[in-house]
Amino acid sequence: MSCVLAAPGGAQDRDGAGDAYGMSIDRVRALAERWRDGFDWRAVEARLNAHPQFVTEIDGEQIHFLHVRSPRADATPLVLTHGWPGSVLEYLDVIAPLTEPTDPDAPAFHVVVPSLPGFGFSGPTRSAGWNRYRTARAWAELMNRLGYESYGAVGNDAGSMIAPELGRIDPTRVIGVHVTQLFSFPSGDPAEFAGLSEADQAALGHLQWFYENKFSFNQVHSQQPQTLAFALTDSPVGLLAWNAQLFDESLDADFVLANVALYWFTGTAASAIRFYWEDAHVGQAPADPTTVPTALAMFPGDFQSIRRFAERDHSNIVRWTAYETVVEGRGDVGGHYAAHQATDVLVADIQEFFASLR
Repeated sequence: MSCVLAAPGGAQDRDGAGDAYGMSIDRVRALAERWRDGFDWRAVEARLNAHPQFVTEIDGEQIHFLHVRSPRADATPLVLTHGWPGSVLEYLDVIAPLTEPTDPDAPAFHVVVPSLPGFGFSGPTRSAGWNRYRTARAWAELMNRLGYESYGAVGNDAGSMIAPELGRIDPTRVIGVHVTQLFSFPSGDPAEFAGLSEADQAALGHLQWFYENKFSFNQVHSQQPQTLAFALTDSPVGLLAWNAQLFDESLDADFVLANVALYWFTGTAASAIRFYWEDAHVGQAPADPTTVPTALAMFPGDFQSIRRFAERDHSNIVRWTAYETVVEGRGDVGGHYAAHQATDVLVADIQEFFASLR
């Protein structure tokens, strides 16, 4: 990568502003310099290539996926779905402990990690309409082609929207859904707010803060993704700045850069953000709640789900775990990318949930 990053004309950092105007020049410059001079993409390739990977065509689109089978005969098939600006890379850390747990009594899993249509190695989409519902149907077809008569669904970010829909459309085969967010919001009925706990009030406050300070990406992606796509496709630093805004600063730089580079090298910056537009223009969405057993593992610093609202949309929530900032034996946990930031905590939560369904 070759670039020289100067402050955009008329938009130089102001003393003490930090990220008040958006991504700070200091952070973007540091990431860009690391991308140019220290980041090792070949090491990322090696980590990916250590696992079996495949492509197939489903509903007219190429779908890339990792498929790692456990040596255990009692392993449960599991499909894990990422979101934006993440990728299949966010799940690399959980593959080994899920497929070959060190504890022989812990559940093991055959792991399938697909790249969303239009994301990463799935390549740019060639057709419209790839929202959460169409993606869920594609995942059901993928698991059927792999010969799995029953399986579990795990998701983060957009994956937390797709996994419940997979349970909805394939309820006879999906044994359970495990997510790190349940994106359920107030309906507008004032009665919904009566008697909310202090924790739920704090969650509403966090949601309001996110909406007021960090939600611009969703608005643009949902309304005019093509307009933004020209900038993201033309400039690696522009893509870096836009995508990195949703990667917390506590994340290691190489994890951020690996995910950004994957979009850049595959030319999927534009097609990936169209997922938001497609999801916002679904039309008639299913109105009934999902019924498959559902588990939430909620981490501090991430979207804070509110159970009262979630139970309106998901009628069979059987496990609800809100992790504190510090987990005994693990130390600090938190953030949106739990599979990378709190790997063993998330793996244990997945194992415990699916073990309870046996």
